[in-house]
Amino acid sequence: MKTILIPTDFSENAWHAISYAMNFFKDESCTFYLLHTYSPAFYRMDYAVGGPSFSAIPDAGVDISLMGLEKTVADIKEAYGNPKHTYEIVSSFNTLTDEIRELVQKKPIDLVVMGTQGASGAKEVFLGSNTVFVIRKATVPVMAIPEKVKYHPIRNILFPSDYLSRYSPEALKPILYIARMHQARITLLHVMEEGGFTSDQKEHKAHLERHLEELEYETVELEGALMPDAVLEYTEAHPVDLLVMMNRKHSFLERLMLRQNIDRIGFQVQIPLMVIPNFTDS
Repeated sequence: MKTILIPTDFSENAWHAISYAMNFFKDESCTFYLLHTYSPAFYRMDYAVGGPSFSAIPDAGVDISLMGLEKTVADIKEAYGNPKHTYEIVSSFNTLTDEIRELVQKKPIDLVVMGTQGASGAKEVFLGSNTVFVIRKATVPVMAIPEKVKYHPIRNILFPSDYLSRYSPEALKPILYIARMHQARITLLHVMEEGGFTSDQKEHKAHLERHLEELEYETVELEGALMPDAVLEYTEAHPVDLLVMMNRKHSFLERLMLRQNIDRIGFQVQIPLMVIPNFTDS
């Protein structure tokens, strides 16, 4: 995780995510890409053809975007001044999800860090619409930072799993990296279903534990709870600094993100969430 992409709309929420990332990686040598996407105030055919670089007509949106990014970098340097960190700015006429996808293809992006509050400002929604779209489309891990979470060292990582998939080494690499970087303890959380583990689940669980054997970890098995509720209840009863989930088809995380209002099922965990895309061996 040496190259970090941070989208910003120059809001307080976006700055909060930037500040969290600066602290999270304060001891690491990193390049941060600060991204701002925008669209013109009204539709123009020259934008449709080639964007602002193709157009001969000035657009104030370009200047606002670049000035905002330059100010953001200046603010970061003033607030943190970390010699281990370098910064690149990207101003793009594009949708956020499409630009992130294109940047990940062109640059060696290891992680996307962004705030969770949606443009509507609805406090009851755990993940804003932009965050949900990015998580669902991303091909690299995404870390979502709730608005009011203050940074403190990562000591406890919660990793819920149904053990239905065999996680590839590529998928596990971000979790292992962060655990080693922060010397954190990993808790594997599983909700037992009627009938217990299948043979495949036992094998997948053993496979996962083999990857964790050099780290400090524990396994927790709960009965009689739905996974979203189990995660919420566990985070309320135990110190958890980072929640990590694998995003695969038909997972409970995917079902949560498809709901318009996640709060209706009480899933409102106020801790940083890292979602890893669907890299599985099976």
